[in-house]
Amino acid sequence: MTDALPAIEVRDLFKHYGAVRAVDGISFAVDRGELFGFLGPNGAGKTTTINLLTGLARPDGGTILVGGVDCAVDPKAVQARIGIVPDESNLYPELTGFENLCFCGALYGMRKALRRARAEDLLGAFGLADAADREFAAYSRGMKRRLTIAAGIIHDPEILFLDEPTTGIDVSGARKIRQLIAGLHQAGTTIFLTTHYIEEAERLCDRVAFIVAGRIVGIDAVDRFIQPVRDKHVVQISSASPGNSSARELGQAFPDMSFRDLSPGVIRAEGGGVIPVGALVRFLEERGAEVIEARRVRPSLEDVFVEITGVEAAAMHKEKEKGRRRP
Repeated sequence: MTDALPAIEVRDLFKHYGAVRAVDGISFAVDRGELFGFLGPNGAGKTTTINLLTGLARPDGGTILVGGVDCAVDPKAVQARIGIVPDESNLYPELTGFENLCFCGALYGMRKALRRARAEDLLGAFGLADAADREFAAYSRGMKRRLTIAAGIIHDPEILFLDEPTTGIDVSGARKIRQLIAGLHQAGTTIFLTTHYIEEAERLCDRVAFIVAGRIVGIDAVDRFIQPVRDKHVVQISSASPGNSSARELGQAFPDMSFRDLSPGVIRAEGGGVIPVGALVRFLEERGAEVIEARRVRPSLEDVFVEITGVEAAAMHKEKEKGRRRP
């Protein structure tokens, strides 16, 4: 791979499942050393795209190049350059953490001494040294995700594909995984990250693409995406009992601002100037609402995502977590 070539280049990529276009003519490129985020709701085409890029699924049309190598022409050359961390662990529950890593190293053709040394290094770096001889089935969910990431980089790949790495992980575990991802990025690994956690993408990624219904509807650097909303003034108002208030009523009373019901009892107010919080609270309380909080909110990538896609981030989270709980 040369510096002049993108790490990943996709041209007019299609994938159909019957009448459904899971991936609908998308094109993009990922630079070498970049952490590229792929954001969208459940069913948008994120996992299908990552499966196409990693050779786990065959496209119905289009071209995928990895370092200038056509995946359809020389898939083995591409496989040697990439690491894959699927959204569900693909490791063996009856093997220990150390055994799983060594087995993955063997699959990539690593010599025994090298894969054993690499496994020990990764277990230490990922905070799993004390669990090296424990069966994978006994690991916590967060530990399983960390070991799965370690397995994906056992052969020191140039490009790492991460599919929803922190979904279903507790706050502490998710923080550790984000730190690991940031460390890999700083070390120069190209990372393709799919996620429905927009704040995660904002924190980690250089650039992001928004995908909805199989199509990319926006792609840019995180800072450039956020720039247009930086000057917005945003207040979020929470009520223990909403009373007879709603975003629609607030919009009628305060036409210079925009309002949105985020959830029962939670209203988001946006304006181009300073928001009269006191007036809004009085308006709600006069209509029976018991306001418990009114706080200013920093505009974020989530605001841009909602504006471009029309998909609420909270709905994305609930949808994904619901899917995780299914047997």
